[in-house]
Parts: sequence; structure tokens; C-alpha cells
Amino acid sequence: MRFVDEFKHEIREIENMWIELSDGCRLAARIWLPIDAEANPVPAILEYLPYRKRDGTAERDEMTHPYFAGHGYASVRVDMRGNGESDGVMLDEYTQQEQDDALEVIEWLTAQPWCSGRVGMIGISWGGFNGLQVAARRPEGLEAIVTICSTDDRYADDIHYTGGCLLNENLGWGSTMLAFSSRPPDPALVGDRWRDMWLERLEAEPFLALEWLRHQTRDTYWKHGSVCEDYSAIEAAVLAVGGWGDAYSNAVPRMISGLSSPRLGLIGPWLHKYPHFAVPEPQIGFLQECLRWWDYWLKGETNDIVDEPLYRVYLQDSVRPQTFYTARPGRWVGISEWPEPNRRLFLNDDSLNAEPGTENTREICSPQTTGIAGGEFCAIWLGPEAPGDQSVDDDGSLVFDTPLLDDTVEILGAATLDLTVSSDRPQGFLVARLCDVAPDGSSTRVTYGVLNLTHRNGHEYPKALIPGKEYRIRLQLDDVAHAFPKGHRIRLALSNAYWPLLWPSPETGTITVTTGVSHLDLPVHTGDYLPTPRFAPAEGARPEPVEALRHPAHERRVEHDPGTGEMVLHIVDDFGETRASHGLTTGEIAREAYRIHPDDPLSARVRIHWTETLRRDDWSVRTETRSRMWCDTEHFYLAAEIEAYEGDQLVFNKSWDEPVRRHLM
Repeated sequence: MRFVDEFKHEIREIENMWIELSDGCRLAARIWLPIDAEANPVPAILEYLPYRKRDGTAERDEMTHPYFAGHGYASVRVDMRGNGESDGVMLDEYTQQEQDDALEVIEWLTAQPWCSGRVGMIGISWGGFNGLQVAARRPEGLEAIVTICSTDDRYADDIHYTGGCLLNENLGWGSTMLAFSSRPPDPALVGDRWRDMWLERLEAEPFLALEWLRHQTRDTYWKHGSVCEDYSAIEAAVLAVGGWGDAYSNAVPRMISGLSSPRLGLIGPWLHKYPHFAVPEPQIGFLQECLRWWDYWLKGETNDIVDEPLYRVYLQDSVRPQTFYTARPGRWVGISEWPEPNRRLFLNDDSLNAEPGTENTREICSPQTTGIAGGEFCAIWLGPEAPGDQSVDDDGSLVFDTPLLDDTVEILGAATLDLTVSSDRPQGFLVARLCDVAPDGSSTRVTYGVLNLTHRNGHEYPKALIPGKEYRIRLQLDDVAHAFPKGHRIRLALSNAYWPLLWPSPETGTITVTTGVSHLDLPVHTGDYLPTPRFAPAEGARPEPVEALRHPAHERRVEHDPGTGEMVLHIVDDFGETRASHGLTTGEIAREAYRIHPDDPLSARVRIHWTETLRRDDWSVRTETRSRMWCDTEHFYLAAEIEAYEGDQLVFNKSWDEPVRRHLM
């Protein structure tokens, strides 16, 4: 990425400004705007997050917001209530309070002398979610949003559940937020009241993984904030952006198909990062794309952004399996509608064929360790988090291969499976992986999908299976764009375990698949693409330098315990320690351990421990947050604790230890 030091507009920065809400709560904002904006008002761009503008997202903010300001916008980064230097407490994600506060912030922005009265919102992940949710509230002045790596469906397509199965990321992200939210404001900005603010937060802070686990079906809790409930509520123009290496790419085609407001979809090869600095490459001039969007919708300038294809998509070439990619080969394509599956392959004994074979049955009883090559559910930290060689997981799965391909097969869209299955237990799930198998036998995961079989008729009202009864089920895999080369094979692998991505079923079970009638439908591209999309080179503003006191390090290690027979996955993410130009030194370390026995789903155990440190001169604070989860056939058990220190003195501690009844999960 190229750093830009000079812009069309000279910029001034307001390091911290208080936005006072109607209830007296003050939110902390960092603002960049053209120096003459009060004489010549400009549109405002809002990014609204809980991730601490002072330290958490400072480097990213400094690459993005001054760039917008230098091109004639007031760019505003606001910390939510209860985070960073903002007053109050935060009790959950995507609450009504969070949305109401955002509406007041937008009203405040439109009333500023430097604002033209027109506002855009931008954000990735949490900020992408709330951009959609706030747009659905239709505040006056909000004309356009850019939503990146976000979702329209909080139950079916977030970090808590997928396909009706419990993701271990539910505990993982709950533990992350426990650590993130345990940090105090910076005394340099809030003064002596920092300690009272900190203790108020710690006292009120929830263990969110518990709350999320109490809602195991798609109930009203999850419908709140899921804009798919009513796409028509969104009238603002929407640029929806995703990455094939991210967990949220499915939402882009859903939203672009469902929205009636002006919209465009863009999906690259990236992980959960902004596309101007994301990996794997190619990075793009994403901030320039945003400016085209803002200029058209917020300034009324004529440009060709609305003439772009409805979807601009990166079609990935075949690669060898690696747990981290710096770049993915491929090419950009444009399409005017999202493809539907159009080529059928039948599951015949151990092969995939265009014609059905003799009806037969095959059984799956996967070791509980199947899934160890699956990588992270949502690759975000830039460590070795991508899926590795799938051969080890293929060994625990039913495998169906095509013959050697006699030509390249390009798929773009979501593959679907129609299966006839039965189970010997009242509960169970299926995982389907589509893999690219090279001539040397290496197996690269292209996409996958999951279905809790008790959710076969929907996620609101699951129903237990009748052991031995046959069911016809439909399982949709994640959307993807991938080219299978000539001489490779397409592999479908089915398993009924996927640890550590998914929490296991309560009993070891066997699922029977009827071959000859079960089939896979692939979205194979035929015909021509639209003219090739073109992007400017990636660039951004130059961030403030920080001093690295401890460099980041990432470790992912699998151990086999010879005494118990268990497998343990250890993950250590040391995010290092840095000192900013304003003197604040911050450090973070996360440690995770996932333990399971291949023959016992009730042996599943997870432990997570975060350390957060902040210091300046003789001021020093530290929080230690720990969480763990285990189960029996009837309940999940969650426990967590916070310890907060000033220097070496413990000043606060709090703990949780609660069972949550399993509901066909």
C-alpha cells in the first residue's frame, strides 16, 4: 500500500471531542476535517465502534479517516458508550441503546457548522453491522453506507451459530470482548475520573458468551438487528464488501439481491480486514472506491460508480493448501446477477458423477478430532489461521471424488446438497466440504457448509430426529468463486464432527447417506463475464509512528496427550506491546486451548486467557480475563473471571459459573 502525505484539502485534527447525548452520556470522538470546512461545509463520514480509538484501531483509523478528510469530508471516529474514553457501560452487542446513540450522533453531526447535513457510515465487522442497522432506522441525513465483512442475519450468519450448530467462536469472541471491555479509559483524556469510570464498567460488564448461549434458536433476540427481517427499511445507498477468506461473504449476495435501495457488491480474496491493506493480495484502491461512492451519493458529483457491475468478484485460481496466504492468484470478474447452481453431480458410492448410480447406503461416524485442519472460523489476526491440507480431515469423512477434470471448471455462487439421510441418534449434524484435489493428493478446502439435522426445517423450531427414519435435507455451502483446473478432482467430504470450529453433538452417532439419489449442485459459470473491473492501486494516509516494545508472535500447535488419548490445539496470539506518540503503552496476549478425545464428544473442553496492559509513566493497569467451557448430555457449562490490577495490586475481581440447558444443540 502506498502512503499519501499530501492531499487536495489541508486537514485539521481534533484528537478528542465530546458528543453529549440527551441522557447526559458523553461519547468520545476523534475528528479529521478540511481546515476550511466551517466556511465551506462538507459531508461527514462516521465510523462507530467499541474498539477504542485511542489505541485499539488508531493505526487503521489514521490510514483511513485523514484520507477522506483530505478529499473533502469530515471523517469522524466515535467510541460507543462504555468503551475507550466514552461514558457509561455497554451491556451487549447491537442493542437498541447502541442504535439510539448512533441516531443522536448523526443528528449532532448534521448540526455542526462544518457539516453539509449529509452523512455516510463506514465500518468493518461490528461497524459494518451497525451501519446496516442504523440505516434501517432511517435517520435524517444518512444517505449512504459502506458495510464491510458484516451480516444481515445475526443468527444464521454470525460468530455464534452456523447451520444451527454452536460455533466455538461464540465462546472465543465472548472471551475477546470480556478482555477488550475490561480496559479503562486513558487518564490523559478523561482526567482523575478514569478510575471511577473503569470500576463502573467492570462492575457492569457482562460475560456475553453466556447471554448468546441462552438463545440457541433464531428467536426475537437474534431477529433484533438482523436487517434481513425487512430489507425495505434500508433506503440509503449500500456498498457491501466481503472477502472469500472471511466468514461473512455470504451476506453480500443476499443483501444485494434483497435490498431495493441503490447497492453494489464487491468480494475479494481477503481475510477480515479493510481491502486497502488486507491479505491475501491483491489489495485494491479501496479508499478511492469509497470516495467514488461518497462523491456520488453525498456530494451529488457525477461519476461512473453506478455503472459498475452489480457484483465485482475475485475469481480465485487453484492453490496448494496453506494456513496463511500472502497472495491468491486469480482475476476480477463482473456479473449482473448472482448465479444459481446449474450442474448436478450424483453421490455414487465413492464418486461424483453426472449420472446417478445404483441406490446404496454409506455411513459416517467421524472421530471427534475431524476438523483439526479447518483453521479459524473467521480469520482475523493475520496468523496461520486458514484451512490446511484437508487430507487429515478427509480421512475422518465420507469422500466422493469426480474423475480427473478434462477442462477447467469455474464455480461462482453457492453449491447445494440434496441428501437422503438417517441417523441412529435423535441429534446430529453434517459438515460438507468441497475440496480441490491436486494430482499429488493434496486437498485444498474451497468452501464448506454445516447443518444441524434437528434444524432441517428451519432455525426457529428445531425438532429431534427419529432414529432410523429417512429424511430429505438440503445443505447450502458458503458462496465462493474458484477455478478447478484441468487434471484436478472435485471432492465432496461429509463428516458429523468438526472440532474445534463446532461444539460436538451430545452423543457419538452414525449418519447414513443414501447414494445414487443424493446429489451436489454446483454453480458452474458458463458464458461471458461483464467487462473486467479495474481498481486503482491501494493507498492511504500515513499513520502516526508507534514504537514497538515487543513484537507480535502467533503460534498454533497440536498436541496428542499419550496419557488420555486426547488431542489439544494450543493457540497463542501475542499482539505485542507498542508505545504511541501520546505516550500510552498497550499490550495484549491471548491464549486458547481446545481439548477433545476422538471417541468422546463429552470430553470437549475449551480454555481461554487474555492479558491486557496499559501504562504511561508511573501509571500502570492490567486485566486478566479467563473463560472455560465444557458439557454433559443435558447442559453446557461456562465459567469466567476478571481480575483488574493497578500496578501489582488487585483492585477488582468478578466471576461467573453457570449451566445452560442444551436445546437440540
